[in-house]
Parts: sequence; C-alpha cells; structure tokens
Amino acid sequence: MSARVLVVDDIATNLKLLEAKLSAEYFDVVTALNGVEALAICERGEADIVLLDVMMPGMDGFEVCRRLKSGPTTAHIPVVMVTALDQPSDRLKGLDAGADDFLTKPLDDTALFARVRSLVRLKSVTDELRNRALASRRLGIADPLAAAAAESGLNGRILLIEDRPTASERLSGALDAFHGVEVETDPHKGLVRAAEGEFDCVLVSLDLKCYDGLRLCSQLRSLERTRSVSVLMLGEAEDRTRILRGLEIGAHDFLVRPIDRNELLARVRTQIRRKRFTEKLRDSVQSSMEMAVMDQLTGLHNRRFMDSRLGVMFDESALRARSLAMLVLDVDRFKSVNDSWGHDAGDEVLREFADRVRACTRGIDLVARMGGEEIVVVLPDTTLEAAYAVAERIREQVEAEPFAIHRNTRSISVTVSIGVASRRAGDASSAEMLKRADEALYRAKESGRNRVVVANAA
Repeated sequence: MSARVLVVDDIATNLKLLEAKLSAEYFDVVTALNGVEALAICERGEADIVLLDVMMPGMDGFEVCRRLKSGPTTAHIPVVMVTALDQPSDRLKGLDAGADDFLTKPLDDTALFARVRSLVRLKSVTDELRNRALASRRLGIADPLAAAAAESGLNGRILLIEDRPTASERLSGALDAFHGVEVETDPHKGLVRAAEGEFDCVLVSLDLKCYDGLRLCSQLRSLERTRSVSVLMLGEAEDRTRILRGLEIGAHDFLVRPIDRNELLARVRTQIRRKRFTEKLRDSVQSSMEMAVMDQLTGLHNRRFMDSRLGVMFDESALRARSLAMLVLDVDRFKSVNDSWGHDAGDEVLREFADRVRACTRGIDLVARMGGEEIVVVLPDTTLEAAYAVAERIREQVEAEPFAIHRNTRSISVTVSIGVASRRAGDASSAEMLKRADEALYRAKESGRNRVVVANAA
C-alpha cells in the first residue's frame, strides 16, 4: 500500500537514510528538518503518516506530536516517534503525547514497514469519513473534527480475552481505575461477547492454550459487528513474527510482556480515542444524510425524499399490478393557530400532528411533510377503500384530543381535512395520482373541513 510518509529529523543524514529505505518500499517520502515545517506540511494535508524524531532543537518531537493530535485537521494522522531513547518513561511520554507507536533506533526495517503499512491502512478507513463529515458543515452541523479531536479516551468498555488467571487479574486491575473491564477466558465465548457487546477495545492474548490468538484477531476484524472495535494483541518478546503478522491482518496495536502498567494504559487510551474519533465522524455523516432526507421539525421524510421514493413505489406497483393509495392531509385553519397563539405553538401542533399520523400508519408506508401544514401518506398494497379507512382513523385521532401548546400550559382543538386517491391503470406517473388526491383535499376544504373525500372514480 503506497502512502505519503513525512520523515521529520534535524539531522540530514538520518533523513536521507529513512527516505531511501521507504522509497525502496514504494512509499512517497516528504521530509522536514524541524517541527514547524512538519506542522505546516500536515496542515496542508500532504502526509498520510509521520515518522517523528524526538530530539530536535526548538520544538521537540513530543510537542510536535501533541500539537498534531490536538488539531482538528491533523488529529487523524498517525504518528510514529523514532528515537534513540529507550527508557519506558520516554516511550510513555510519547504515547501520552498521542503517538501511535514509539520505535527505538537502530530501527528494525521489517517492523518499521509493517507498522507504517498497518497505520496507513487504518487511516485510509477514516479518510472518506472525514471528507464526508466536512461536507456536513454546509448543513449547519457543528464541526465534527473538533468534537472528534477532543475525545479523552477514558471510561471505555474493554474486553480482555486471556485464559491465565494471574495475567488477567494483573491487567484488569491496572485498567479498572479508568475503564470498565470484562474478562473472558474462553476465546469462543469471547468472540460472541465482542459481537454482542458495545466494546471500545478488545485485548487478545496470543498465548491462549487451546486457540490461535491470531485467528481470533482475524475473526474480530472480519465480522461486521466487531470490525470497528480496536484490537490490541498481548504477546511475548519471541512472538515478534506473529505480532507483525497480526498487524498485517488488521490488529491495531500490541504490547510485549512483561507489560508496563503505564504503557498499557497509554496504548489502550490511544485505541479508544481512535475508535471514538471514527465513530464521531460516522455519526456526523449519518446526521448529514438524515438532514438531507428528513424534515427537522416533524421527524418525517421531507419533500425531496418523497419525490424520489414516490416514483419508485409507483413503478413497482404498476409493474406488479399491485394497489397503491395516497392520502394528502392538511391541518384546518392552521394560519389562525400561528396568528392567535404564535409560531412556536404552530410548531408544537405540527410535531404532534406528525406523531398522530405516524401512529396510524405502518412501517412500510411513506409519510412525508410536503411543506407547511401538509402531510402526504403513501400506502403500498392498499385499496382505495382501505385507504379511506386509514384516513378516517387519522381524522378521528386528530379531532379526538386537544393539542397541547405553550409547553403543555394550554390546549387547542385541531382538525384535519384529507384527500384520498389510488393508482389507476391509465396513470402515466405518480403525479397524476397526487393531483387527484390534492383535488379531493380541496373539495374536503370547500365542503366544510374536518372530513375525508375520495377522488372521483375514473
């Protein structure tokens, strides 16, 4: 997998060496001699991953990483800190700054390339979500990147799959102070629990007695219900080959025994932050999609969605020679509600009106707000007579009980007029059926309101 790798080091020789190695693996390499240059390159979106030296004059690697991970436009970029420092405290400092990994010089080329490919692959999953989430700003949704970057990574739900009691007790004891931890000793049951639970991170021991830990990691990454869960491997120092293989099949991170408590907490927190970052982007995309097809006041589908869906429903009805009916509903004297009680009261009436209509319809029916106080209901596999019965039921539900306004401090009586029509054999499009239903509604208004009128027979 090719990617743009930014190498940051104040020593030109180190830059050239890493650039040559990465270029030989078909990565596009960008270089920077200091933190300021690196931040500018990342802000311009010119890097997919950053290999960052720690010891640099002016702004050190820890500060560069901290700024990258706190910026809404750069928080998603993986950062691997590359340094001669080999103390656990140094590694922990890098992880606390938000680094995705911490590699010690001299670098093992195989491990480096495996880590780069793994992180680039994970980043590519979020890139499309980021682009779509950014587009949602035009719909008035709060900045999704800022919200995602602010995630703390605490109070996560963690599943630990480990069949050695002493190891599971030690790990869960370290995590309990900041997260909710569940332990499973049976890998088969662990896979089921991971699929059924809402976990942020699953820790998998590679040393399970009767099961291949790598296969379990692979299954977690392949199942639809666990694909978005962060997977962190726990292995021995001699498991290096298996760990690298685990990164290739999609595991997110690993820890080597003996496991340092602080490093465990830092890596778990990083994985939870990444998962929640992706979830927030996905939620933003979902919200923008809903805003495109939903009416925000009533929660019904909007006119745009109705126009596209109605044509499909009409064509299916004609193709299969199945009945299709339509109701056009309009709140009686709605203008007087706004004039007498205010537009806030009018909105309360419309929301309650939509709820009562929705309660009288089926899941397969299309219920949409046409605009103003007018709602359209499309009823597949419904005859004209059955549609009339549905319309009468809605009319009775609207009239039966007053509508609460001004936050339940007052109530007013509301009625509705409804026009009913069905598809005819000679109809060329849904527009003809809609026109007949609209004409029937007009006659209901003319003849006194609070009634259902069926479109004239052919």
